[in-house]
Amino acid sequence: MIKKAVYFINTNREFGYVSYHVWDILQQEGFLSQSAGFKFDGQEVMKYIDKLGNEYYFAPTQKAICLEYERLLPEMNKYFADFDISGMVTWHEGTNALEKVLTVHSLGDVNSGTYGSAKPRYMRNLMLAIEKNKKELGLNDFRTVTEATHWSGVYHNEGNPALLNQFPVAMMDIEVGSEPESWNNIDASKVLARSLTEIFTDDGKTVHNLLCVGGVHFEPNFADAVFTQWGENETFGVTHIIANQWLVAGEYENETGVERASSCIDAIEGGIEAIVFHDKMKGCYKDLVRALGKKYNVPIYKHQKLRNPETMEF
Repeated sequence: MIKKAVYFINTNREFGYVSYHVWDILQQEGFLSQSAGFKFDGQEVMKYIDKLGNEYYFAPTQKAICLEYERLLPEMNKYFADFDISGMVTWHEGTNALEKVLTVHSLGDVNSGTYGSAKPRYMRNLMLAIEKNKKELGLNDFRTVTEATHWSGVYHNEGNPALLNQFPVAMMDIEVGSEPESWNNIDASKVLARSLTEIFTDDGKTVHNLLCVGGVHFEPNFADAVFTQWGENETFGVTHIIANQWLVAGEYENETGVERASSCIDAIEGGIEAIVFHDKMKGCYKDLVRALGKKYNVPIYKHQKLRNPETMEF
């Protein structure tokens, strides 16, 4: 069955970083040679078809699309609502953020409990492709990581989180971070560009979906789990991660915590088989995890268990 992906890529060189480099590389390497036959945000959408017939659409924007939902949702839904997956190519920055990272994360406004749809298999495929292309280009000082769920459509409590799920297609942010040297590293952008059309390349392994709770924004235990394999065919599916800072900021210990965290689980395609929590969380958040485990009838594990996945029961 033919699959379709769309990537929203800012091409305005007066706004942000990374994305327009990725667009240039896609053009140079022949991925933008065919018009899709329509415009998005006033610019021509380009299309690439792989050898299996899967279709990849590249929609240029004037800003990061997370900032433009209210204006562009009608076009997003008109052209792309039936697609299998979507992504926004952008940059990552933040106080004390990791340098030299290639990162992918699921979307959600944790405070309000609004979580975007997440597809673990496709996110894993993309991260495996990024890691492969990173190695092929010799970017040995870069790391391929996931990060905590968030959505930049809401920033410092400004923005409408309800807009996130008015586009029904699962979306990921695909980024280079987190400092100018990395943003301007053309090989880093080349890794992203080459990986976008490999999101449907699948190794056929059994993917055990997790909800990850606690830890830091770039929690290494959860990032490493993406690449963990055991037995003959076993792997983890890591998408939504509710980091400790967001649990605290969102006051998930209160009476709506379980309801909001349940929205996170319900947004993961295929559901979850286990919840993994960082052992340094406060007791009130461990109580939250226990309540979720009981509600969904799934085991809960401390993060250390990820190092010995063969001992986990699914």
